[in-house]
Amino acid sequence: MSRLEQRFAELKAEGRSALVTFVTAGDPGYDASLQILKGLPAAGADVIELGMPFTDPMADGVAIQLATLRALEAGQTLAKTLQMVREFRVDNQATPIVLMGYYNPIHRFGVEKFVAEAKQAGVDGLIIVDLPPEHDAELATPAQAAGIDFIRLTTPTTDDVRLPRVLERSSGFVYYVSVAGVTGAGSATTEHVTQAIARLRRHTDLPISVGFGIRTPEQAAAIARLSDGVVVGSALVDKIAQANSAEQAVKDVLSLCSALAEGVRSARR
Repeated sequence: MSRLEQRFAELKAEGRSALVTFVTAGDPGYDASLQILKGLPAAGADVIELGMPFTDPMADGVAIQLATLRALEAGQTLAKTLQMVREFRVDNQATPIVLMGYYNPIHRFGVEKFVAEAKQAGVDGLIIVDLPPEHDAELATPAQAAGIDFIRLTTPTTDDVRLPRVLERSSGFVYYVSVAGVTGAGSATTEHVTQAIARLRRHTDLPISVGFGIRTPEQAAAIARLSDGVVVGSALVDKIAQANSAEQAVKDVLSLCSALAEGVRSARR
């Protein structure tokens, strides 16, 4: 079993959803970002998505765009992001880490080199928002051959004709983007999410995690009652933007993570 399979299986046995947290690697700087990364599991994160900074994050809203700019200005690179994972793995072999981002930095780094180093560092999965299934040979196939899950995004506009193609070679979990648009844009109703998850379950047995627009423990609890995972990103990233120091950023992100975790854990399924 992969770490992702193991984690979702454990949580299913416990009767609850996963809290999946997103932060951008290197935001607000390498050291503080690493502190946040290392602190998230103890604060209640079950799965961690770590953003790979890129200059043109077209699927992201303002909060994550600004986080990416802060990270790049602080000198973050893909090599440093992989190093962060290595440092995280020194003390934590259990929490799954998924790298999320765009194909361009990986292409420039070299796919073969990236896959080998990601596996060695302890990366469990990839979410690459601009690589559709038609381009599986570019990255998904070599990543999965190395034992790294390739997680697909599905949206309200992914119809029943397209959905089987999107899910055909998905692994790890399915990330359901609950609203059309960029990250941090609005939130979906529980009725919409209920219907969407029922439709997805007709096409896949993979765990389904729901994200986009979830900002509070109450919203997290509502989605946790319906799904296998609750993804929170922009709300955590905003805490970094609002902090007046790196130390405050670490404290505030982990504090919000703890509150979100309480919300998720209160929603037994």
